Amino acid sequence: MNNSMINSSVSMHSLQQKLDILSNNIANVNTNGFKKKEASFEDVLTNVQAQPEGFRQQGRFSPLGFNQGWGSRLVQIQTNLSQGPIHPTGLPTDFAIQGDGLFEVSVSKIDENGNQVFQPAWTRNGAFSLTPDGTGGTVLTTKEGHFVAGTDGNPIHVPVGYRAVVGKDGTFQGYNEQDPAAEPITLGQIKLVRVVRPQLLQDVGDNLYTLPAEVTAGEKANILQDVNGVAGTNATRVSLMQGFLEQSNVTLSDEMTDLVIVQRALQLNSRAITSSDQMMNMANNLRV
Repeated sequence: MNNSMINSSVSMHSLQQKLDILSNNIANVNTNGFKKKEASFEDVLTNVQAQPEGFRQQGRFSPLGFNQGWGSRLVQIQTNLSQGPIHPTGLPTDFAIQGDGLFEVSVSKIDENGNQVFQPAWTRNGAFSLTPDGTGGTVLTTKEGHFVAGTDGNPIHVPVGYRAVVGKDGTFQGYNEQDPAAEPITLGQIKLVRVVRPQLLQDVGDNLYTLPAEVTAGEKANILQDVNGVAGTNATRVSLMQGFLEQSNVTLSDEMTDLVIVQRALQLNSRAITSSDQMMNMANNLRV
């Protein structure tokens, strides 16, 4: 197999992965809180091919030899956590985050012993709802039924007959709808975390992120930092907006432009493989 065929086949594999990323971004252009993925590439290997000394001609300034590559490969898929557009909904259970923050939720899992356990996960989608908790009250959950975690690690309960008002720091205040003059009661505080190293987050679907299993509790602080009760600067401040939802940060025009570029690159590499095959066929059919 000649060099051009190897180069093209390796590059086409990476371009196919890039195409999958673009397809996923475009499919989630209307998903609340979705953050697009970006790919990084690098050369697989580059070496210098020597040229005969006879190629050295008078007036030639470039050195003898030329770089020969062997294609490119995908080295990293990173989540872009840039702020998406925020739109008002008017619903008291809809929340939008301003800043590099995430909501923490408790995802129910079944362990190897068949017991139900809850594991933390994080999301940017603030389209929550109040679900009956079986005791006459309601609990704040995601649309998929995952409990939204409070700063104490427990779900946030809202008694029946109370209207929840949430501050910018995520503090839940319950107002008695039967007695508007009554003092509000504190129901809890939504746990918010700031993302320090987004490249280490794992996408597990349903717009949720988790940490790798090998990350220890001490290493977690280098990836996610609690922001509740911490006064941040303008660059690091994370705040909530009740009655708003953050839309996807995917720009459809940019994704379509990248899609056309990737398709053209795939077409070019496909033609290179076809040309290499034709040249090899000609060489095999030569007669002395």
